[in-house]
Amino acid sequence: MANTLVKKGKPYFRVLKTVMQVRYKPPRFLFVGEEFPDGSLILSNHEGTDAPMALEMYMPRHLRMWGAHEMNEGLVPMYKYQSAVYFTEKKHWNIWGARAFCLIASPLTNLFYSGFDLISTYHDTRIVKTLKESLAAIKAGESIVVFPEHSEKGYLAELEGFFAGFALFAEFAGKRGVDVPVVVSYYRKGENTYIFDKPVPYSALVAQYETRDAIVKALLDRCNALGKMNTKGLTEIDYGALAEAE
Repeated sequence: MANTLVKKGKPYFRVLKTVMQVRYKPPRFLFVGEEFPDGSLILSNHEGTDAPMALEMYMPRHLRMWGAHEMNEGLVPMYKYQSAVYFTEKKHWNIWGARAFCLIASPLTNLFYSGFDLISTYHDTRIVKTLKESLAAIKAGESIVVFPEHSEKGYLAELEGFFAGFALFAEFAGKRGVDVPVVVSYYRKGENTYIFDKPVPYSALVAQYETRDAIVKALLDRCNALGKMNTKGLTEIDYGALAEAE
């Protein structure tokens, strides 16, 4: 499947992204091997809002991100999630400061996220909805982006664990005849650089490792390795220049 460049979002959303360029600058996109194909499963560290925003604003590819369902259900659930979970548990803010800040931040975030086209994730049987929507996206040539890191201690440079939901999805897809290419990536916030590993079919990971847990651990280790990798000699793609040339 050929890779395609796209202009993301409705006109109002593109205007919002233009305004957000004051905060989020264009990153360098580096690749260990070839560029990942459409229909890939991309794993990344989170770095708060920085990694998702780097992809959404500056990578003109068909991407659908997994996100907590509370961030995809309107203003009130988003406010509760941001004030009680995101800023307090992950960013370690004082609860009262988080609640006050989110009175302003949540309406703005809700407006912006309405253009994200997130795939909602759940911690109960509704995960089946996530799996089905993700498979439909893959079949349509969209790539799925998952931020699976354990973030109980905040967003760390050295990731301590991956949740296995992405592996569950890859198995779900495989049983339905879709062998998804898995692409590990790492966003270096200090350097504003996004590094992408070579795509690996999930079936190859299943053949190499005995269990799902072993696959998850291997991909976690690879993600951390990308964070420390010498980037000299990696392939850089300037998506801005490519988009202008089309």
